[in-house]
Formats: sequence, structure tokens, C-alpha cells
Amino acid sequence: MRHLIRRHPIPIRTHFAHSLVLTYALPAEVLRPLVPPALELDTYRAGAQEPLYGFVAAALVDTRALRPAAVPARFGRDFLLTGYRVFTRFPTPGGRTMRGLRILRSDTDKHLMRLGGNLLTRYNYRQARVSTQVTNDTLEFRVDSADGHADLTVRADLRSAPAPLPPTSPFADERAARRFAGPLPYTFEWEPQTRSVIVIKASRAQWDPQPVRVDVDRLTFFDHGPLAGAHPVLANAFHVAGVDYGWERGVRRSESGGAR
Repeated sequence: MRHLIRRHPIPIRTHFAHSLVLTYALPAEVLRPLVPPALELDTYRAGAQEPLYGFVAAALVDTRALRPAAVPARFGRDFLLTGYRVFTRFPTPGGRTMRGLRILRSDTDKHLMRLGGNLLTRYNYRQARVSTQVTNDTLEFRVDSADGHADLTVRADLRSAPAPLPPTSPFADERAARRFAGPLPYTFEWEPQTRSVIVIKASRAQWDPQPVRVDVDRLTFFDHGPLAGAHPVLANAFHVAGVDYGWERGVRRSESGGAR
């Protein structure tokens, strides 16, 4: 019955000191097996003769005063969070489609977040050594995962914003790229015990992520697991800083999108 309490039952509030999201493009057929029933892979094609891509976001977030929504900010805790999510869509009755991210893996620098996150959600938290610093308008994140499967070192040039798209990007322009600038309004979790989708809605203020130029020295996530051997290309990189952010309680929906 553990799944009954893993539905994100507590609304959460925090402050993003920095959020850096790298979006990688892969052939759609490579990512489709990672998408559970009820969800659809969110895809993009620049033109009729161009390849069809799906996308994985590598998110790195410096959170401050993270706590349950009912708790004052002064009692919150600071965490460094990293994660990998696939861009998905969830059709619902009446023709509405939600766009959101499906969790593949999450890492954190604190034991408390690993325990609490895995108790109350399906975010698949693992503990890692994570550090961040800003030097001369360069934001750096370094992640050393316990199993070596999610190591990442990246530097973002904050002075470059708004930067042009990476040369490898399949997007035709920034407008198209911005549609795949995570986080998205929703996060989706698949609950196999009840064949349900748990939908977690984000709340955010003054959300205007800016494209930045990044240098990625290490990224081992695509070297292991179901994506080993894939050839991802950097599609975009967006940064946002100094914004309040939150997650609402999870809502359980049926495979067809109806509320339960």
C-alpha cells in the first residue's frame, strides 16, 4: 500500500536561487519506450523532411527555504536538486492536453531530501555530491553521483543571455526552443498499481527563463541504462534566477485523463 502515500500529498514551496535546464534532443523512437501508458511523447519536427525528435531535460536547481506550503520560509531547508525528465503530453477528456515532464531520475545533495522525496513521491531520488558557484557571471554546477550514472559538470555564461541556440539544435528558432524549456507546468508520475497518472501542477511567479551559452564537460546519464548508445544533441539551455516556485498536491487521473 506504499503507493497510496507516494502521490505528492503535500504542497511544497521554495525559492529558486538558480535553475539551469539543458534540453537534449534524441530520435523519437529512442524515447518512446520510456513513456508509460496514458502519456504521449512530446515531439518536434522542424520541417516535413526533418527527423522527428523527442527531448530529455537535465535540470539543475539551487533551491532555498524548501518546505511544506503551510510552513514559514524561515523553517525551510536549502537543497541542490538535479534530475532527468522526458517531455510528455497527457490528453484529457474534452480535447485538452497537458504538457509536462515524466521523471526518469533525480539526485540531491541531502539525505533528508532523498528520504522524504522517495517516501512521498516517485521522483526516484538518489544522494550525490552536488556543488554550485557563481564566479564572474559564470554559473557552475558539478554533480558526482554515487553510481557514476548521473555525473555532470556544466558552466553557463550568464552574460551571454539571451544567447543564440546551440549549433547542434534541431529547433528552427528560439520560439520553438522555448516550448521545450523546462520545467513545464506539470509533472507526471505513473502509478502501475492503479493504472493512474499522478499530476503535479507547478506554481511559479515572474517566469522568464533566458537562453544561455553553456559548456558541458561531463554528462554520463546517456552512457547508461536504456539510453546507452544513444546520440543526444544539445537543443537548448535556459536559465532563471531569483523566483518563487512551488508544487501543488498531486491529483490522480485515469489513463483516459478523467479525475479519480
